[in-house]
Amino acid sequence: MQRPNTELFRALVILLLKRELHVKKRTTQPSINRYAKWKYIVLISTIVIMLLSALPSWYGENAALHISQRGNNTLDAVALSKRLDNANIDTLSIDQQGERTVVVLQDPAQQATAKAQLDAQLGEDTTVALAMEPAAPKWITNWGFSPIKLGLDLRGGVQFLLEVDMEPVYQAHRQMVIDEITSEIRASRGRQVKDKVQITLRTREDVTSARSIVRERFPQWQISSTTNTVILTQSDEEKSTLRTLTVQQNLQIMRSRLTELGITEASVQRQGENRIRIELPGVQDPATAKDVIGATASLAFHDVVNSANAHSKTLNDNHDNPVVVNRRAVLGGEHIIDARAGVGEMGTAEVNISLDSMGGRKMSQFSRANIGNPMATVYSEYSRDANGVSQQVSNVISVATIQSQLGNRFRITGVGSMQDAQELALLLRAGSLTAPVTIIEERTIGPSLGAENVKNGFSALALGLGFTLTFIALWYRRLGWVANAALITNMVMLFGLIALLPGAVLTLPGIAGLVLTVGMAVDTNVLIFERIKDKMKEGRNFAQSIDRGFDSAFSSIIDANLTTMIVALALYAIGNGPIQGFALTLGLGLLTSMFTGIFASRALINLIWGRDQRRDVRV
Repeated sequence: MQRPNTELFRALVILLLKRELHVKKRTTQPSINRYAKWKYIVLISTIVIMLLSALPSWYGENAALHISQRGNNTLDAVALSKRLDNANIDTLSIDQQGERTVVVLQDPAQQATAKAQLDAQLGEDTTVALAMEPAAPKWITNWGFSPIKLGLDLRGGVQFLLEVDMEPVYQAHRQMVIDEITSEIRASRGRQVKDKVQITLRTREDVTSARSIVRERFPQWQISSTTNTVILTQSDEEKSTLRTLTVQQNLQIMRSRLTELGITEASVQRQGENRIRIELPGVQDPATAKDVIGATASLAFHDVVNSANAHSKTLNDNHDNPVVVNRRAVLGGEHIIDARAGVGEMGTAEVNISLDSMGGRKMSQFSRANIGNPMATVYSEYSRDANGVSQQVSNVISVATIQSQLGNRFRITGVGSMQDAQELALLLRAGSLTAPVTIIEERTIGPSLGAENVKNGFSALALGLGFTLTFIALWYRRLGWVANAALITNMVMLFGLIALLPGAVLTLPGIAGLVLTVGMAVDTNVLIFERIKDKMKEGRNFAQSIDRGFDSAFSSIIDANLTTMIVALALYAIGNGPIQGFALTLGLGLLTSMFTGIFASRALINLIWGRDQRRDVRV
């Protein structure tokens, strides 16, 4: 009677053990198609930040003026509004932001007129700059978000292509070597022979001394010598280094000059070995900018000598009288930190100059040792002759007797009219170019053409996006709507990323890059969905197909986007202007498309269908 109970108990135990093993096996299997909560938090936070960054671009920008006054003076907003009203210039707002006054205009076409009016009324101590202000609500801009910067082809403006002439720089360095050696070895003569320096000496000891000076002070020069001659030649590496430094310094000076003109959104970039490209968005009257950009004026102070010698040169003053000055300047224009036009005691125009600390020390030492001696102020500029060769033209604008020790501040007279004094002060404040430049190309794009480019470009983007969304929704059914949501998210993130990156500018080819990004983003989802369909055809359930589909498509997506990213980086590094705009949007679009296609799409699918075990789900 006990045997059946024993068998029943044994069967019950085996059944419980099997059930326990089945439960344990099921619980130990890793869960698929699930994201941790922190991943969703990171994903949602990133999308929200990019959305906030993209919103100001949706609202656009308004033409504005930034007014700054030197010193502690402040502008009265009411009086400023009346001045603009009297000139029939409509404003949206006038805000005081610290030491700066921001005037937002209603009509962008009145921006240049308003600047000219305020420049004439507010005086030289006031700087009026052309600018653009976001039209987005304050609560967005207060968080530091701003609209996408538009390039020249979308906003309109002027573009200059400048060529830097390096030959005067090479000549100046050759002359510096001649002056250095001849000042150390008195019984020597030096001259430039084409691109070489030839020093003639009397004795072998002088030749040895000259070679020693060159090795010590100019190691980058190549030396060859004969019995009484030393020949010096600049190496190709030194010329390349000198060219790079000169162009970089000219770039800085160009930026300073444009700031002095009140153009805050100018783009100044190097192009090639010795060219500079300047883009001035929003500027429609290039005359003033052209005069200042192409000017190569410089100022220097020389002591006047009684008679001509090997270390002097003869220049003419404003009345064509010869003045003999020392070839080496006491002080150059690179030490000038401020220059203001003013009216002297006799009612004539003058320029008040402020020097930096080093320049002040040099001027103080020289003037203390030369009280009672004359000092000449030499104005120089470069011009090209009929053959296109740059020539430096210098003349003495004033000769004054040093009455007392000078310091960091002094004034020069004999500069001509008040307008001449103001132009000279502007050039001196902005800096003198280290090499002459020539404007070899000038292009002007009107604001109406820029607005038309924006309209046409974004119409093409909207058309391509609409067709793509429709096709994907019809072809992939429910998964297609996931791809469409990821694609829209991708475009929002791309606009937000372009607006967020400093220095990023959207151009017309950049819009072409946006259109191309639409196809690249969809391609990511297409690869994933096709892999999911292949896994389902193999007999896997939908959840497993999702997991395996994303995993198997990941390497293909990375490979395809990585090769395209290499091309985008090469275009950005080698290209310039519009090509860089295209490469920028293409590269950023690849990053956002991978992010949304792989992570955002997976998150949506996990939430909706991730744990669906049915095999009859249609994709």
